[in-house]
Amino acid sequence: MRALVSVYDKTGLAPFVKRLVAAGYEIVSSGGTATTLEEAGLEVTRVSEVTGAPEILGGRVKTLHPAIHAGILARGEIDDDDLTANGIERFDLVVCNLYPFRETVAGRHATDSDIIEKIDIGGPAMVRAAAKNHYHVGVVVSPDQYDDVAGAIESGGMDPELRKRLAAEAFFHTASYDAAVVGWIGDDKVIPLREVSGLRYGENPHQSATLYQEDGAEPWWALATFHQGKEMSFNNYADAEAAWRLATDLGPDAVVVVKHTNACGAARGGTVLNTFEKAWDGDSLAAFGGVIGINGTLDGETAEAVALRFAEVVVARSVDTDALEVLTAKQNLRVLSAPEPSPGGDDYRRVDGGLLVQSRDSFDGETWDTVSERAPTDEELRALEFAWIVAAHTKSNAVVLASGEQAVGVGAGDQSRVGAAERAVTKAGARAEGAVAASDAFFPFRDGLDALAMAGVTAVVEPGGSRNDQELIDAANEHGIALVFTGERHFRH
Repeated sequence: MRALVSVYDKTGLAPFVKRLVAAGYEIVSSGGTATTLEEAGLEVTRVSEVTGAPEILGGRVKTLHPAIHAGILARGEIDDDDLTANGIERFDLVVCNLYPFRETVAGRHATDSDIIEKIDIGGPAMVRAAAKNHYHVGVVVSPDQYDDVAGAIESGGMDPELRKRLAAEAFFHTASYDAAVVGWIGDDKVIPLREVSGLRYGENPHQSATLYQEDGAEPWWALATFHQGKEMSFNNYADAEAAWRLATDLGPDAVVVVKHTNACGAARGGTVLNTFEKAWDGDSLAAFGGVIGINGTLDGETAEAVALRFAEVVVARSVDTDALEVLTAKQNLRVLSAPEPSPGGDDYRRVDGGLLVQSRDSFDGETWDTVSERAPTDEELRALEFAWIVAAHTKSNAVVLASGEQAVGVGAGDQSRVGAAERAVTKAGARAEGAVAASDAFFPFRDGLDALAMAGVTAVVEPGGSRNDQELIDAANEHGIALVFTGERHFRH
């Protein structure tokens, strides 16, 4: 039996190869891999001895040779005559991982030449050849596979199902690698998605669903600690993403309650317990069955308050032991502690036969400008900033009312802006008196602002940019409202 070993990442390599040698494998290797194995006391046949050709171009060409690839691609007895006639021996196993292309691109000081040198050629060729010929050859592309493969060999050999799984992983490995190269060198996108788990169903029971993770990404939900509860559903993941991003954007100790990806309550300031109560009371009717995001520690007292309500998921920065003891009685409640969501990156939206791709929304580049005669007070300004963040995370058309740093009325997803304002006022009720408001895009007419003023709103923030801006400014001055333009809108469709 014969193994071809050529890896960049040498983690765990020597112990793995020692197990192969003990199982009767001859090791063929090259370059730094061969040196590493020799230094570990292992006998290695150099690739150049097999090919009869030296490694050239600084090691860029060494395995691209018939003596190597015929040995990988040989199909049992079918190709024995060709192998014998050409003095070539078959390989039973290929162990290969690729140059660190993504890591090099991510490096601060990498030049184009540095990056191009990390576009692997021989490695993918060997991996793909072995994966193609997986009926006869095993292929290993990650140190994570070493133990399983060595164990199988020690137990009698790699069975067809294992070789098939290894081949599938190998093709994904090279596809993901090529996707990274495509993304760096051109404008096209190839998005490699790794299946994480099947989900019970999608948004509705008749829809199938699966959770995938973009290869190379480290999303918060993959790094989260799942403390208790039922398995996460499709809708749980969607709502938890919305809740956790809003909670972290609002800053330390913020608490939000989300339903159908829109906030029905949000608050910050004070103890976690007090903030949670304020967030839930933002719209306690809508909060029923919602997802809670706590940008702080879920403690025992807050857990007791959570346990009195019906919620689907709680995501917190951390969860203490007292909280876990309290919530064990709520066996179905999913409780996670998680790091912050990844900043930046692309945002994808599916359309028939394609994707709409945009950079993730942010608050960069905004310049807040008071355009009314009356400027907002410091207290109003803090409330406006809070309402503005919540509005940016709310489906358009969106208007959010805040009393201090508590959302008291969220008008989400309305087809008209005055409708969103009226819905937010209705949700707020008497709490609209003295509140402030944020609109995710400009008011095209003064009717929305008039509706807010009639409810007692004292300050409004919106992007500006309408042809009727002066009409809005005049209306604000008539009502004595402080009006602030930001210069940036935050549509969310």
